[in-house]
Amino acid sequence: MKIIILLFALTLFTSCAEKRSVYKIAFYNVENFFDTINGENIDEEFLPEAKLKWNTKKYQEKIKHLNTVIHSLNYPAILGLCEVENKGVLNDLIKAQSKTSSSPSYGIVHHESPDKRGIDAAFIYDKNTVRLLESGNLEVILDNSKSKPTRDIVWAKFLLKKDTIICLVNHWPSRRGGTKESEHKRIKAANTAKLFIDSILKENPNTKIILMGDLNDYPSNNAPQIIQEIPMYPMILKTSGSYGGTHCYRNHWGVLDHIMVSEALKNNGAIPSSGKINEFDYLFTEYKEHIVPFRTFGGGKYLGGYSDHLPVSIEIELK
Repeated sequence: MKIIILLFALTLFTSCAEKRSVYKIAFYNVENFFDTINGENIDEEFLPEAKLKWNTKKYQEKIKHLNTVIHSLNYPAILGLCEVENKGVLNDLIKAQSKTSSSPSYGIVHHESPDKRGIDAAFIYDKNTVRLLESGNLEVILDNSKSKPTRDIVWAKFLLKKDTIICLVNHWPSRRGGTKESEHKRIKAANTAKLFIDSILKENPNTKIILMGDLNDYPSNNAPQIIQEIPMYPMILKTSGSYGGTHCYRNHWGVLDHIMVSEALKNNGAIPSSGKINEFDYLFTEYKEHIVPFRTFGGGKYLGGYSDHLPVSIEIELK
């Protein structure tokens, strides 16, 4: 009788215990995701009559490719994106997704940036499992008045089960003009993100925060180090993939695409070994006897690929 009572109590305890849920969080630089409409931004390259001959067929092919990647990622709960022209292309992306039982209903977080080319950062999130509480953008003000405006940092506060998580998606200034010569711009972006994160952690040190994005710098460079010193903990390393990076420049692979988590998430939620550079076979091609990302354009020529970057992801486990 005692054994029966013990077994009943154990069963009751197990059934009452909260199940833990695993969520995939991902980021992808989608390389020049433009529509075919002539907007107010400098998008003249990406028009049907322009040099690149960016037409409806190529645009639809791009959407198809991106949705293939999202499917291969197993539909992340939160997906950060950069190099998207506007909210319209995100709507087209979501509308084109296969309406299967595994395909979630995605919502959009997007804020227009002052970048002259009109490429923005954004989130899409699974509305079935994630609730958007608040969002905004952080303007990165460059010191040099001659510098062209750069992309805003987009942030969002999400609710996953009972946990509130603040995410920032970044696309820091490029290395155009030289790595050292342009570094001050990325440091400015890093300090903008740091100031925001510091203010949150000052109010509540246990806040769960994820910073993701194409930082246009490697983990050991000065600008990403500013974020790590907050502290934020890098989840994407050279060892997270077999090629040692997310981007290949002159046959050199390196990690330009990052996901970092705050101490609270590192200690309670982030699965340590889950940081991954996603290397789906179709994302690669061969160029001059080297394996490189299969990009949409190369040297002004349409290649019909996916992106010049690889998607990165982590998993978090929450009660």
